[in-house]
Amino acid sequence: MQVAFASSTALGTMNLPPISALMVMPFIDAVAARRSALQLAERAGCDGLLLAIHDDDRQGFVATVNQAFRRSQSRLFGYTAQDAYAGRDWLARADRAMTRSQGKLLAFNDGKWSGALAAFGLAERGWACSNYGGEFFHPGYHSHYADTELTVLARAKAVLTYDPEAVLIEVDWEKSTKGLHSQDRSLYHMRAGQGFDRRVSDKILLNGFR
Repeated sequence: MQVAFASSTALGTMNLPPISALMVMPFIDAVAARRSALQLAERAGCDGLLLAIHDDDRQGFVATVNQAFRRSQSRLFGYTAQDAYAGRDWLARADRAMTRSQGKLLAFNDGKWSGALAAFGLAERGWACSNYGGEFFHPGYHSHYADTELTVLARAKAVLTYDPEAVLIEVDWEKSTKGLHSQDRSLYHMRAGQGFDRRVSDKILLNGFR
């Protein structure tokens, strides 16, 4: 796996070449991002590109991921963060799991959700393009809950997959003291109440992450 660094400003004029798998890592801490990116690349177990994007515009995690999605052509597209730590062959195992299950979104083993939520995820491009008119995440979110909504959409169609050996863990020592983006939470609750544009009717799914 190769690693490249770019800024969100520069990304606006870039067109990424067609590759098998692209993982995007928005970041604001350059030291943490470089350490994490090199570790993820060394342990990927297959070809691909990890694109670490400095959010110099402070547009947020969601907008940065969406920007990269629009500028790329990869078969698989995934998202992670500057504080990620990978298990051995994490990407190769994820790719094989998606092929084996014919899934459209894979939830990495993040040490917390046991596959119920794709906090870090890998998606098949065609499916991802079909959800939000060419955006990867719903563009209304800033930094939280976009992955939750995407997971619910995948679970509603039974296309979420999981391999416990595809390990990608968030190592955030201050996670428990940080709050969630309040506007993101409000947006999620509103959209869940409407069945995410009437695409989800299962009440258990709609109420599962409130």
